[in-house]
Amino acid sequence: MIDFNRIGRDRLPALLRAMPKAELHIHIEGSLEPELIFKLAERNGVKLSYPSVEALRAAYAFTDLQSFLDIYYAGASVLLKEEDFFDMAWAYFERAAADNVVHAELFFDPQTHTERGVPIGTVIRGLHHACQRAHAELGISASLILCFLRHLSEDAAFAVLEEALPYRAHVIGVGLDSSERGHPPEKFARVFARCRELGLHIVAHAGEEGPPAYIYSALDVLKVERIDHGVRCVDDPALVKRLAAERMPLTVCPLSNVKLCVFKTLAEHNLPQLLQAGLAATINSDDPAYFGGYLNENFVQTFAALPQLGAREAYQLARNSFEASFVAPAVKVAWVAGLDDVFTAAAA
Repeated sequence: MIDFNRIGRDRLPALLRAMPKAELHIHIEGSLEPELIFKLAERNGVKLSYPSVEALRAAYAFTDLQSFLDIYYAGASVLLKEEDFFDMAWAYFERAAADNVVHAELFFDPQTHTERGVPIGTVIRGLHHACQRAHAELGISASLILCFLRHLSEDAAFAVLEEALPYRAHVIGVGLDSSERGHPPEKFARVFARCRELGLHIVAHAGEEGPPAYIYSALDVLKVERIDHGVRCVDDPALVKRLAAERMPLTVCPLSNVKLCVFKTLAEHNLPQLLQAGLAATINSDDPAYFGGYLNENFVQTFAALPQLGAREAYQLARNSFEASFVAPAVKVAWVAGLDDVFTAAAA
């Protein structure tokens, strides 16, 4: 039994950084740092509308999800070749290893690239190669989740799914992202039914800017295994009770929520409320190059802003990330044992 009371707040930042953890909500295109954007632009002869790295980074002042997406898609324009996708993912994995991430499930948006004429095989092969190398050289377990862009049509989602089928062995699941408002999950009911037939894991963004009704649709129509974001669930007490009873994971992204004005400040974030309600919340970085921090920064800044969160909550969030991951039960058990060791040592 871990005595969490023996771990004071002064020791929390170091513990948060050192503890093993999984990241379940990371858009790999959102890890594309300005420096790498300029490097790839030069390599591929792509002309950018920003004169410098500093000018591009200065543009990262978003008022909502859509204002972020506009610049996000512009940044992705430099990704053209297999090596570009590898370089992008490898840069993320190096940061993840430094943050003691032992497992990452990477979202990728093939339509962002196929609509520019980049073959889906180029995207998946580059990312898969990086996942393989991350496991071999960094000891990070990694897998890919293909996301459909919800502002496009369901027919477009079906088309990209068909293009991805030759690479089915490299993809563990599908998700739903991009502009939430006006694009409810049920818009994609048929394509997600097809994905379930294919044996793919199912996740979806819901309840970030959209209402609790979108979370219900994700659960009941898409039949998701995880809700990405989900912070708006607190607007519906019955939904909170259901999510807690079903141990439905929520992949919460605190710095992202503040950057996109879902919450004004981290101190106003409802993560403590979610945990207190018994929800299987996790902490993730979402689009870290744009939102000001990778996984450890999300943990450290969130805990600094919310004094209600202590060692017990840190342990629970890390454990939730393992339990919510799409890996074999035996692997989860081993990760939890490693987590126990870190906290037991900290409480000694």
